Amino acid sequence: MPSRFVTRVAAVLVAAIAFTADTHAGPARFKDIASLQGVAPMPLIGYGLVVGLNKTGDKQQTVFSVQTLTNMLNRLGVKVDPKEITVANIAAVLVTTELPPFARAGSRLDVTVSSAGDARSLQGGTLLATALHSSSGEVVGIAEGPLSIGGFGGGSGGTSVQVNHLTVGRVPGGAVIESAMATPLPTSTLNFVLHDPDFVTASHATEAINTMLGPGTAKAIDAGTVAVNVPDAYKATVPELMARLDDMPVETETVARVVINERTGTVVVGGDVRIGVAAVAHGNLSVRISTHYDVSQPSPLSSGGQTTVVPNTRVDLLEGNAKLITLEEGTTLEAVARALNTLGATPRDIIAIMQALKAAGALKAEIVIL
Repeated sequence: MPSRFVTRVAAVLVAAIAFTADTHAGPARFKDIASLQGVAPMPLIGYGLVVGLNKTGDKQQTVFSVQTLTNMLNRLGVKVDPKEITVANIAAVLVTTELPPFARAGSRLDVTVSSAGDARSLQGGTLLATALHSSSGEVVGIAEGPLSIGGFGGGSGGTSVQVNHLTVGRVPGGAVIESAMATPLPTSTLNFVLHDPDFVTASHATEAINTMLGPGTAKAIDAGTVAVNVPDAYKATVPELMARLDDMPVETETVARVVINERTGTVVVGGDVRIGVAAVAHGNLSVRISTHYDVSQPSPLSSGGQTTVVPNTRVDLLEGNAKLITLEEGTTLEAVARALNTLGATPRDIIAIMQALKAAGALKAEIVIL
């Protein structure tokens, strides 16, 4: 089992080498590393009902779903008393989506529908017309339509089966925008915000823009912002300028990182990670305690004897054979992968080794724990 884990880890590390090497060698498009300041999607939210469920909706103690149904029926001219309604085929839900910056009236958006009560499943349900509000409370659009869950569930008699998450679904193209706010483009200065602020990347982006549009057009304000003066030729056609800038190649720099997820035992090491002079020894010490219960029977001729259960406890101590591996100055990721493979390290072992190298000052990278 450990050898199979080691093979997986070695494959992950080697794949990380190839991936980061290719990424670092080729430039990235400007639109993949930066976005225009002041142009961002706007979150929308709404509250509504999903109907048509097969007795998997909200229970009677979820008062607001029954109240919502009552109010809706009253608006449709059906007068009912909430206390007299007993339904299991409806569910109160929250509907969320994001309005793109340049969306206009009539645009369609995908929406996410999440149960707000205690419904067991939204499978087979249909979202009734739900108003989508902006952060200011303005109604921006209307969402409705059948839900796509991406899973299924069923069962009876106390036995059930479930695949994927059944209380969250999507309605593809279910929202229609009614009144989108216009997003005007600046005509004098365009400020671009880097997704990963870095002085070297900002400098490279400035050089690339000045090479394409002329000296002095762009200026790096700080590690995360590049300001571009709109040339006179593009004052009336800023979208054309944006199209040219978006496809412009830019050399990028990445921070050396080791990303660790202790819950899943995942370790991803960036290609720029370097190791200083260090010696690594790793061994496993495990203690196993097992208890077996024996039955003690009294002798046939004894008087007053009783049958008793006697615990028999056994303690085993196992210590693995540790190996010492020496890492030279400037050791690359590939060498680290080979060294860890030689140690016979599992994913959990690699996490401990990386953290120990960082504490010793030998790991020249930032550790990110998810």
